[in-house]
Amino acid sequence: MAPQFETVKSFVDVPITADGVETVSFLEAADGLMNLFDLLGGAVFGFVQTDLRNNIAGVRTRYKGHESVSETLENLVKAEAREGEKYGTACLVRLTRGLLFTCRALQYAQEDHNAELRTCFKRAYDVVLGHHHSFVIRSVVSVAIRAVPRRDDFFTRIAEGGSVEKLDTELAKWLAALDALAIRLAAFLQDGGYGRV
Repeated sequence: MAPQFETVKSFVDVPITADGVETVSFLEAADGLMNLFDLLGGAVFGFVQTDLRNNIAGVRTRYKGHESVSETLENLVKAEAREGEKYGTACLVRLTRGLLFTCRALQYAQEDHNAELRTCFKRAYDVVLGHHHSFVIRSVVSVAIRAVPRRDDFFTRIAEGGSVEKLDTELAKWLAALDALAIRLAAFLQDGGYGRV
């Protein structure tokens, strides 16, 4: 059986139309990220996984209740704003933050093959999420980041017996696509006054 990273929905495959980022494909790719983290065991990235899963579920709930006006994430947010609702939008803001945090951490790991993952995740947290959290939350996250696995263990487990070099190549494409989507969504959300990523 092929390693999961070769079969999971990639952010590379998420269509962007004139109306925006296709909702279903985006959520499937986000689910794929969760499935990759599951390979490491639930507790390792629990602080990220719980937040991301809850926000994926929130966006999906909004989508399922309003499919005809939610084909893209941008249309989902606009439709919700017209109704005076904010739940799906708030989930999308937090989901985008979490995805951007994960993206940055893994990009830092790819940029410096000698850096340990906990250093990459700490740096990403400081840049992307730290300013959104209170001192107490920052302290909890600091402790949780110490539990991030060693770099070699992380990439070997995600490769699932496949080529780590191939994983690195595919991950670079996946991260570039995720980065572009997250930046696009962050700009849309902030420029439209829907939320700050």
